Amino acid sequence: MSAQNIHTILDLERIDRNIYRGQAMDSDVFIRTFGGHVAGQALVAATRTVDPDKKVHSLHGYFLRGGRANEKTVYKVARPRDGRSFATRTVEAVQDGEVIFSMQASFHVTTDRGPDHQDPKPKVPLPDTLVRATGAEGSLIASLAREWTDWDLRPVPPGAFEPDPGASGQQLVWFKSTSRLPEDDAFHVCTLAYMSDMTLLHTSMVPHPGEEVQMASLDHAMWFLRPFRADDWLLYDQSSPSAHHGRALTQGKIYDVDGNLVAVTVQEGLTRTLRKGATAVPRAGASTS
Repeated sequence: MSAQNIHTILDLERIDRNIYRGQAMDSDVFIRTFGGHVAGQALVAATRTVDPDKKVHSLHGYFLRGGRANEKTVYKVARPRDGRSFATRTVEAVQDGEVIFSMQASFHVTTDRGPDHQDPKPKVPLPDTLVRATGAEGSLIASLAREWTDWDLRPVPPGAFEPDPGASGQQLVWFKSTSRLPEDDAFHVCTLAYMSDMTLLHTSMVPHPGEEVQMASLDHAMWFLRPFRADDWLLYDQSSPSAHHGRALTQGKIYDVDGNLVAVTVQEGLTRTLRKGATAVPRAGASTS
């Protein structure tokens, strides 16, 4: 975001052995905390309690309450398992004594070997041939670009890729940090956890242009598959297989520019039809129920 960079957001203060505190969003736009903000900070807290020979390979989180964007958040880490190959951490994000987000993350050694395959990257124009979203275009992606000026977002035009015939709604976005990030692999993983919530739920609105809804992340899962850098171009291939009863399911595959599938996301979110006279949660996507 323009008021903070990712270095500040992910720089948690250690309070005790298993307790950390993260900075507030410092936002003039959001009242409730952006889901990626709390998810990224929770993953930082979990990572700091795990031996460096293990790397996070998955996370599963639930957004339980709408956090206050301009208040700091405390993260309490529990250590259910420390095995030879795997470690598990549970994190609760707390504001004013209430849990606003709960996450479990699993870590795995990098020395195991096995079969190797992946889905191919969609054929799309390279990011350098596309126009950066500036916030002036009037689209959902453009509204995000106005708030996250530290990120280069380049949506792939609908006519520039072959849509998945089985997908109800689909959008593809190239993105990367505009500043160089640290060499620490864990920093890039936590950065991607932050970024992965930014455009995903908006995919559910692709089949419903112009419909006014209250949007919020309800739960979020990620699998980290291969090494990557968040300051190099990443392609986010997003689709929405279902929307019903005021909730939408979305999923995404994230590729690097060389075609390596580096992460997969699945999220369910609130897409409740806006009541007459009600004001929508900002389209940039605060997490609230």
